[in-house]
Amino acid sequence: MTSSSAGTAAGDAPAARRHRYPAIAVDIVILTAGDDDLQVLLVQRRGEPFAGQWALPGGFVEEDESVDTAAARELREETGVSEVYLEQLYTFGEPGRDPRGRVVSVAYYALLRQPAALAAADDAADARWFPLRGLPPLAFDHAAILDYALTRVRNKVEYTNIVYSLLPETFTLTELQRVYEIILGRALDKRNFRKKIGSLDLVEPTGGERRDGAHRPAKLYRFRSREPIIVEIF
Repeated sequence: MTSSSAGTAAGDAPAARRHRYPAIAVDIVILTAGDDDLQVLLVQRRGEPFAGQWALPGGFVEEDESVDTAAARELREETGVSEVYLEQLYTFGEPGRDPRGRVVSVAYYALLRQPAALAAADDAADARWFPLRGLPPLAFDHAAILDYALTRVRNKVEYTNIVYSLLPETFTLTELQRVYEIILGRALDKRNFRKKIGSLDLVEPTGGERRDGAHRPAKLYRFRSREPIIVEIF
C-alpha cells in the first residue's frame, strides 16, 4: 500500500508540472437606479486587448491576495469607487474568453444608491455610468457577465430586501415602487404593491412627510433593516 501511494504521487508530479494553470481575474458589475432605467458602471480600456472599448471594472488577482481583496482593489484603482459591498456572482471560465490566454474570472456584483463620483485610473482611460438601454459593445464576455448579474438581481429582489441599497435612509412608497419597477423592467399596480408592502415587516413610517411641488405631502418611510434578509416580496 505504501509503495502504491508513493508511486501515484511520483507519477502525478510530472503531470502537475506540465499543467498550464490559468490566470485568475475578477470582474465587477456595479448597478444603480437611474430615472427610468438601471445603470451600469463601465470603464474604457486603455491598452490591448480591446483598447478603447468599454468593459466591466476588473483585472488580475495578485499571488498574495484573495479574490475579494482583488475585486475591491481593482474597483478602487479603475474607478475611484470604494467601500462598496461586493457579492460573488459566478465564475466564468470558458476557453478563449480572453485573447491573452487561459483566464478564469470570478465575477462580483453590487448595488449603489446613486452614481458615485468617478475617477478613472490605473489601466482605465475613462469610467462612466451607462443606462442598460444605451450600452456600448462590451469587451471580452462582459455582456454575458452583465446579463447573468441582471438575472440574479431581478430574482433576488423578489425574495430579499436588497433594494435598500438603492434608496436613501428615508423615502416615499412611490420612490420604493419606482425602484422595483426599474429593476424588474415592468410597471407594478400601485394598490396591489402598497397592500403587499403593508403586509410585510419590511419598512416603517418615520413620522415625517415630504412635499413635492403642488402635490400633497407624502409620508416618509425607512427600512426596518439595512442588512440582507429573506422576505417574500412577489
